[in-house]
Amino acid sequence: MRNNIFKYLGFVAVAAMVLASCTKDLNRQPVYGNTAASLYKNLAGYKSVLAKTYAGLTLTGNSGPDGQGDIAGIDEGFSSYIRQYWSAQELTTDEALIGWNDATIKDFHNLSWSSADVFLRALYSRIFFQITLANEFIRESDPAKVSERGISGADAAEIAVMRSEVRFLRALSYYHALDLYGNVPFVTENDNVGAFLPSQISRIDLFDYVESELLAVETELKDARTNEYGRADKAAAWALLSRLYLNAEVYTGTAKYTQCITYCNKITAVAGYSLNNNYRNLFLADNDATSTNEFIFAVNFDGNRARTWGGTTFLVHAPIGGSMSASAHGVDFGWGGLRTTKQFVQKFSGPAGDSRMNFYTSGQNLEIADVSNFNDGYAIVKFRNVTSTGANGSNPTWVDTDFPFFRLAEVYLNYAEAVLRGGAGGSNETALNNINLLRQRAYGNATGNITGPQLTLPFIIDERAKELHWEGVRRTDLIRFGQFTEGTYLWAWKGGVAGGQAVGNHRKLFPIPSSDLVANPNLVQNTGY
Repeated sequence: MRNNIFKYLGFVAVAAMVLASCTKDLNRQPVYGNTAASLYKNLAGYKSVLAKTYAGLTLTGNSGPDGQGDIAGIDEGFSSYIRQYWSAQELTTDEALIGWNDATIKDFHNLSWSSADVFLRALYSRIFFQITLANEFIRESDPAKVSERGISGADAAEIAVMRSEVRFLRALSYYHALDLYGNVPFVTENDNVGAFLPSQISRIDLFDYVESELLAVETELKDARTNEYGRADKAAAWALLSRLYLNAEVYTGTAKYTQCITYCNKITAVAGYSLNNNYRNLFLADNDATSTNEFIFAVNFDGNRARTWGGTTFLVHAPIGGSMSASAHGVDFGWGGLRTTKQFVQKFSGPAGDSRMNFYTSGQNLEIADVSNFNDGYAIVKFRNVTSTGANGSNPTWVDTDFPFFRLAEVYLNYAEAVLRGGAGGSNETALNNINLLRQRAYGNATGNITGPQLTLPFIIDERAKELHWEGVRRTDLIRFGQFTEGTYLWAWKGGVAGGQAVGNHRKLFPIPSSDLVANPNLVQNTGY
């Protein structure tokens, strides 16, 4: 099913955005290989642009894995949305570090980046490229325009649903901008296309906007579990609202844990959502077939039809090195880069048999004396290009494994944390039961079950690490728990020293790229940069 969106990509080509300054591109129409009149003349044309918008989360250009990249000014393989988002969320934490010397890549783990960082500029540009694509689709799918083009009936109704999906995708990217950069340039479909410099929206106002967009589309999207796999539905909006509300106090200063519980309840009330019985199957090449009951919104990858050096291709290849066998992971070679810290490994100090413990230790040192030495630090083998039956993925270089943006396990954890933080509408009994469901899946029995007094916030942050590690949420979690920049929790090479050290609290936000500040005098840099 992962190919349903990709098969429409041949209809459309989109010009690259200049990485040096993306703020000037926010108010542009994307340049397509076809005119708007020909491209949007029927349902198939609309679906081709919808495909490009979804593919922006997966692919890096129009002829991938190299050539005609969406983002100029950086190696195309590094420009992947998932790869850059994952790096910002994971390499900055105890869960991951990388041994390469590419440009400023080690500054993520050292928490020492600057406003000129090429990877932060690439992530920022990718986010706003997605927003630009979304704005254009939303303009062109306005009901009046659709009617003017002679499209009516079921086709017009389907385009209206697509429009809601793209509003969700735009809200997702604006959420990432909110979480990562805080105060950013802001443009919607209501702004005139032309030469103007976007104004900067405050983090609080952007929170309100993302919330309002998600609340608006939740009634317009298809019912949960009724859309094509990989496309957004009501549950995807609920899951993003759950994550947004869980972090509301960080973003706005006002807690919204009750609202988080409300949207967790909406998801768990949907018939059909359930945990995959095998944790490791969630991250294999056939997870589009085995894990749809747990996945709420997944980003699709396909080794033959969606080739990229980012996404899960990066997450499978980059942790393979040393004495590890690449073929055992369904790929042709390892990149010898990603490992984890001792502090993350030590979180698995409970009962033996936790299947979420995916470490490769042979020839690896627990202590990290040299970040550049792949043998220092345990490897993690969470994502693999093999199927649940042991077969290899369709291609040994580019992998088939889909990336779960939202899954039921996170909803269980969000609910439990919101209850512990005082949200109304939930219960400690349900929270405990849901956590034990996760642990029963992990251990295969009740060995790892906990009791009520053990369900505490310190337990939750560690349980989130064990359940959700390498899924792109760790930085956000550590910030919410006051452990990211502070000295209350240290890990190897945090702050650039072997034993770890606290860093300035301004690191809780990334800087607006200096190139955008030069290009747009309306923008003000985040404090501390």
